[in-house]
Amino acid sequence: MSILWIIAIGFVAGILARFIAPGPNKPSGFILTTLLGIAGAFVATWLGQTVGWYRIDQGAGLIGATVGAVLVLFIWNRLVVSRRIDDPSSHRRWL
Repeated sequence: MSILWIIAIGFVAGILARFIAPGPNKPSGFILTTLLGIAGAFVATWLGQTVGWYRIDQGAGLIGATVGAVLVLFIWNRLVVSRRIDDPSSHRRWL
């Protein structure tokens, strides 16, 4: 049951981060949005435990996951702007 909660919280945090974060380069689709929220939760948990906000057995909640996802989107957009990684939306797909 905990995996379903991780997916649900990750999806909601990913949607909230997409609305909050500025920039054109945002993930679309259920899977990428969910992965964004889950990555944000991992980032927020790691940062929170490093700073001392969370104990070792605690994890970030919805707000922490959303803040972490916004941070992940910010880093992603900076990497695309500096051309360290390719912009996936700039490529044309041939069918």
